[in-house]
Amino acid sequence: MNTGSCLCGEIQFKVSATPQKVSHCHCFMCQKQHGAAFATYARFKRVDITYLSGIESLRTYRSSAEVERKFCMLCGSNIEWAMPAIMSDCVAIALASLDDQSFVGEIKVLHRQSSAQWLDASCVIEDD
Repeated sequence: MNTGSCLCGEIQFKVSATPQKVSHCHCFMCQKQHGAAFATYARFKRVDITYLSGIESLRTYRSSAEVERKFCMLCGSNIEWAMPAIMSDCVAIALASLDDQSFVGEIKVLHRQSSAQWLDASCVIEDD
């Protein structure tokens, strides 16, 4: 079993299985929603996810005809990504919202053709 939450802790959940897959999504919608080069999601069967608290703070945004994205209305943390009409039994959870991410092995890369232009730029590491 694994647990997770949003940034403010209002929404808490548990996951009772390992994910079917883990993916980095580089599509433009994920970039915009996460404010990052890509979003990383772990896909589970919906029955394996149980909300423990804060479900009333979970909001849904339909970003396209097929996709629903769920987030915390208090802190804005991304929690879920789903395609209920196509894959009603599955949901993808934002990987960083999980407390234990040690299960991550192979990561699929989706929509690489729309990856941020700066993604592979050289990085300069600075001390804080």
